[in-house]
Amino acid sequence: MTISVGEKLPASSFKVMTADGAKPITGDEIFAGKKVVLFGVPGAFTPTCSNNHLPGYLENHDAILARGVDTIAVVSVNDVHVMGAWARFTGGEGKILYLADGSGDFAKSVGLDNDLSASGMGLRSKRFSMIVDDGKVVALNVETKSGVDESSAAKILEQL
Repeated sequence: MTISVGEKLPASSFKVMTADGAKPITGDEIFAGKKVVLFGVPGAFTPTCSNNHLPGYLENHDAILARGVDTIAVVSVNDVHVMGAWARFTGGEGKILYLADGSGDFAKSVGLDNDLSASGMGLRSKRFSMIVDDGKVVALNVETKSGVDESSAAKILEQL
């Protein structure tokens, strides 16, 4: 079942790439006491994610933070090395927190997992965005068709 507005995010853990290598980070470290914009993508380096979804958050970084957001984070069912490379490639280091959900545990726990095995991609995340305030989901946008409409940075800016 998909998480709903008003619910707390479940306990979670991710990995992030740092200058010292891969490091674990908990959901509490990311969300507790903070306002966070989190968006999920099916895969780092995939065309829609790299060309249409992530760029909106990079372009609107300052405008999003100006509305009281502490952190902008992207999560994908990719390993930490891929997410680290994607951060460097996109110029998003230091602007967006790139979270590796390597086994899809977070995606499954919030009901946003997506089986793309038929297209050779295996378990992935649905494309989504959410606003999380102190661990509680206050806005949730899940794409129901291909493209980036509901989960875009423009939509998040309307909701902040």
